[in-house]
Amino acid sequence: MDREQYPPSSRLWRGERSDSSDSDLSEGSGGKVTKDCIFCRIIAGEIESDILYQDDEVFAIRDIMPQTPTHLLIIPKSHIPSLAEVDAEQKGLLGHMIHVANELARAQGVAESGYRLAINTGPHSGQLVAHLHLHLLGGRIMGRLG
Repeated sequence: MDREQYPPSSRLWRGERSDSSDSDLSEGSGGKVTKDCIFCRIIAGEIESDILYQDDEVFAIRDIMPQTPTHLLIIPKSHIPSLAEVDAEQKGLLGHMIHVANELARAQGVAESGYRLAINTGPHSGQLVAHLHLHLLGGRIMGRLG
């Protein structure tokens, strides 16, 4: 991995698998959480954020660096470092995240004009936080991927 591309100032992405030791993980409201993860700290109430949606499994917030007028993040409450680390027991969570994104797209007024859902996996994809999250992007015409 090219560590210069992901500077130490971005502590959010460690560039390593986040298989935290048991001492770094604790049981949170949605499952395992880690003290070094900004999303885990938001759901634990340590960092203030405007939570737009929340249930037993996920929560949704606005992206702090929006790429489109509507840019939301749908985030599991349980700490899963990336899509590559989702196991068979968690596959239902992915469907739930998409369902929540669809509901939020309707609520945000972008469902009819169109929106994009994206999950970045690993540092080369642009994943900045080592905690699985689904991007909901909309509110303007977007170009093709790639």
